[in-house]
Amino acid sequence: MNWNDFRLFIETFFDNLNEWVQSINDIIWGWPMLLILIGTHLYLTIRLRFPQRYTFKAIRLSIKSESGSAGDVSPYAALVTTLAGTIGTGNIVGVASALVIGGPGALLWCLLTGILGIATKYAESLLALKYRVRRSDGTIVGGPMYVLSRALNLRSLAAIFCIFTLIMGFSAGNFIQCNAIAETLKEAYNVDVYITATVLMAAVCSVVFFGLKGIARVCESLVPFMTIIYMVGCITLLVMNFEYLWQAVQLIVSSAFEPVAMGGGAVGGLMISLQYGVSRGLLSNESGMGSAAIIAAAAKSRNPVRLALISSSSTFWDTVVVCTMTGLVAVSSMLAIGYDWNPETGGLVMQYAFSQIPALGAHMLTLITFTFAFSTILGWTYCGEKAIEYIYGGKSRKPIHTFRILWVIATFIGSIMPLQLVWNFGTTAAAFMIIPNIIPLFVLSKMLIKETRHYLWNDNLDEYDNEEIPNA
Repeated sequence: MNWNDFRLFIETFFDNLNEWVQSINDIIWGWPMLLILIGTHLYLTIRLRFPQRYTFKAIRLSIKSESGSAGDVSPYAALVTTLAGTIGTGNIVGVASALVIGGPGALLWCLLTGILGIATKYAESLLALKYRVRRSDGTIVGGPMYVLSRALNLRSLAAIFCIFTLIMGFSAGNFIQCNAIAETLKEAYNVDVYITATVLMAAVCSVVFFGLKGIARVCESLVPFMTIIYMVGCITLLVMNFEYLWQAVQLIVSSAFEPVAMGGGAVGGLMISLQYGVSRGLLSNESGMGSAAIIAAAAKSRNPVRLALISSSSTFWDTVVVCTMTGLVAVSSMLAIGYDWNPETGGLVMQYAFSQIPALGAHMLTLITFTFAFSTILGWTYCGEKAIEYIYGGKSRKPIHTFRILWVIATFIGSIMPLQLVWNFGTTAAAFMIIPNIIPLFVLSKMLIKETRHYLWNDNLDEYDNEEIPNA
């Protein structure tokens, strides 16, 4: 078998696999899953008296020092590492492809899911802080698996959650990101995806062996800077397409509830807009999956509520700000340039949009996509390692080293996979993470209210929680 035959075999295999995964998604992301996720967001929003109203307080707290508190990294470092895992290609390719397949109305459902999801992100982070433990090496770990095992004595379900976390990490945290980088470089500079895959393997390998502190340092440098650059690019495009902006808003709102075709391509409607808006919103902000809680548990904090607020602000930045800007730019640009969208080119929509910026646009988006995707890979590395540690008890470093080797190899595989397949994989994995994560959110809701009342509603956010962190 020569090289061309091998590539043809791989492409055929991926096409067949994509059809199978898509059929699973059509079942999983029906009305039951949509109602479970949105219902959880609504329930916690009401029970916790709309924690979304404290978002700007949370942003102010995120840049304050937490000296004297137990933890491995600062709240700011934990926040940007969380954002590294969430602000990725989901905010660019994910939103654009959701608009292509689900219609412009998918953006409205993505936005609403993000706003309501702030309450869920707050709740899952609070529980992660409340039930975190100290390992024998002195590091502090936590997350839904420790909540399930310590608070509810559901150790088997905790292990299942960790397995789903690993699947999600490899699919959405790795495959999707590498694929976006490879496709962007191929479109912009005609770089062969196999070359990109090889270079990415080396780049990821050079960072993942430095642990959380090393990953946090890289993310602290990359994420804020590149997010600002991306926002400047989006604002520039919205100004350039200002005459189409109000028409874009009207189209987004109207097509969320009724079928509408975009240039003869995408056809939306209530069900499909909900399906793609909610699922891609989940892949973007991860509210309800519990991944952010794993990172938050390692941060320094005076009390669980204080850090839970900070962690919840990641959903605001990710969905309310970045995803909304992406959607407005995509729809207004389509109206301006008259581009005919279709599912096969959905991942390239933002490239066509940014090409409107003379000379710099295409290069800017390529750099942004690479940085966002690379930082997401690093953020999910930590979550995957914590899942492995829980499953194997942290008694040996061999499982961690094996995971890191497989993680580096996965960057190659993800780079050569088709766009629709990697997104379908991620959407499926995200759904399986939701169920074990939201069970404690309902069962322990009284505890969530008690903690929130004492520290937040009674204005005691500066108070230190003297409860000793138990050993694992």
